[in-house]
Formats: sequence, structure tokens, C-alpha cells
Amino acid sequence: MEVEGKVKLVGETQTFGSNGFRKRELVITTEEQYPQHIMIEFVQDKTDLLNSYAPGQDVKVSINLRGREWLDPKTNVTKYFNSIQGWRIEGAPQAAGAPPMPPMPPADAFEPTSDINQEDNDDLPF
Repeated sequence: MEVEGKVKLVGETQTFGSNGFRKRELVITTEEQYPQHIMIEFVQDKTDLLNSYAPGQDVKVSINLRGREWLDPKTNVTKYFNSIQGWRIEGAPQAAGAPPMPPMPPADAFEPTSDINQEDNDDLPF
């Protein structure tokens, strides 16, 4: 599955337990009628994929949906947990510390020039 949107937040890498489990969170905002803020986890070596991304960038993230079942030993009640796990991110990464690039206007937003090939270009300085 894939999710597309604009990067809202790139979290810091967190390390858990004695085995060094690593996790990093990315939040993207979808661009639709009712935008959603989707939190996606990247784990272990995939945390490094987020190093060159910053808020404001358009991205496409490949994800897996994960589900877990847990039996509470105190109450003997089964609970279910879901997570969204990223494994690939596409978009134009930017250099570290660089501000987000503004979007390009559509090509039809530029005014055409009709005199570009006219022969009366005598105002050239050379």
C-alpha cells in the first residue's frame, strides 16, 4: 500500500531495550477534501530513510499495516493494536538544513511573449 501527502513532522530516532530496537515516526498530511494526519513508523535500519526529509516536502510512502493481539494477564481480556509501518519513501530529498522548496506554478501561469522572434531587436547592448 502507499500513502501520499506532505511531510508534517519527522521525529527523532528512539532506541528501546537492551537489544537496541530503533523506531522513528513520520507524520504526513494527506491532500484531499478532508486532510488526514497519518503517523507512520519506520523501524530498525529503515529509520535512516528519513534522514534527508523535512516538513513541507511532498512524499509517497510505501507501508504495511500491522496488527497485534495481546492478552492482559490481570484481566484476561484480549486487546488488539494496529500500526502503520513504512518501508520506502519517495520524493525529492533535500540537503540537511535546507528550507523546503516552494511549489512551482503551473506552466500556464506564465505569460507568453509574442515578440520573442521579432527582427527589431536593436536595443541589444552589443
